[in-house]
Amino acid sequence: MRTEFDTELEERLVRYAAIDSQSDEDSPGSPSTDIQLDMARLLVAELEEMGAEDVHLTDYGTVLATVPATAEGPVLGLLAHVDTAPAYNATGVKPVVHRNYNGGEIAFADAPELRLSPEISPYLGQKAGDDIITASGTTLLGADDKAGIAIIMTAARHLLANPSIPHGRIRIAFTPDEEIGRGVDARLPPDLGADYAYTFDGSKPGEIIYETFSADAALVTVTGVSAHPGWARDKLVNALHLAAKIVQTLPQVTRTPETTDGRAGFLHLTEMRGNAAECELKLILRDFELDGLESHGALLRQVCEAVAATEPRARITCEIRPQYRNMRYWLEKDMTPVELAREACRAVGLDPKGEPIRGGTDGSRLTEMGVPTPNIFTGMQEIHGPLEWISVQDMGLATKVALELVQRAARAG
Repeated sequence: MRTEFDTELEERLVRYAAIDSQSDEDSPGSPSTDIQLDMARLLVAELEEMGAEDVHLTDYGTVLATVPATAEGPVLGLLAHVDTAPAYNATGVKPVVHRNYNGGEIAFADAPELRLSPEISPYLGQKAGDDIITASGTTLLGADDKAGIAIIMTAARHLLANPSIPHGRIRIAFTPDEEIGRGVDARLPPDLGADYAYTFDGSKPGEIIYETFSADAALVTVTGVSAHPGWARDKLVNALHLAAKIVQTLPQVTRTPETTDGRAGFLHLTEMRGNAAECELKLILRDFELDGLESHGALLRQVCEAVAATEPRARITCEIRPQYRNMRYWLEKDMTPVELAREACRAVGLDPKGEPIRGGTDGSRLTEMGVPTPNIFTGMQEIHGPLEWISVQDMGLATKVALELVQRAARAG
């Protein structure tokens, strides 16, 4: 379905995606990478140019702005994140527009062996005739979540250019570091000042997410005993061997991302690095229920203790820290923002869908911190890899939902 916003959305996403703004989990800074500020400063300039108010870049790397109210109503927040995932190369992104997609295979200029097709990505089979945007084959695209930014910016420009459209005060926030679980600074909720909000960071049209994983991160440190390998008999305790035992003892055919779906949680080893003297394992723990999340952590600790018992000269520690919690715990107490989003979808001809998402958003943390924040679709597909793609027309639908949403919120307020 073509919309009046398609050209602007395409231009914005192509412009934004070409900017490297990858986050870095190993960096202690906020934001974790300076390059995210390149994207943030561009958005500040564009917001100021279109006439938004209170535009500024915070000390913690979030862009904030206001679209002034034209009617009474609650203060509504619209959010997306500027960073792209560190899981795959995001340097030198070259967006490619495949206009009027023919329904077959999509080739990639910089990776001739790579192919995208409906067999690989079934939803693509429904998009014949749409304008599809991909990268060139050696990078991710970054539609996660620069599509969300493009949608919010397009909606904001439209509202500022058409003050006759009734809506309450709208607060815009573009956050850094969402991909590494650090997108919501403790100062953001009061700075945002929204009664409730929406992240535009979802997938297929009609998707309204109000249930996410709960998430913890784990760091296992294995400290062995270093010795020269030529004279190591009865002295060396190899940290890498013990770390490998931990990995091998953890579940292999259950409780891993590749063996679970639906509502089943998992433990996921994301990184292993070190040497014979000391080795670190990084894991993420995910489950929709807190008791399930606790069971994953208990299992990991149990495995670490069991391996440690086999070699008393080594030291093995397991630190588990919370990341975010299932937003359902709070939203189910007041489904008003979810219902408004569903009504907005229906108003533009979409059937709202609310399947649990096997991941999290900035909305998970915001909801936990007192700002109810469901997640709305953008159209992004096959994210975090070279096959990432998005339909411009799906983005257009998301923009229409955003515009319908702010008007309905004012009427409901």
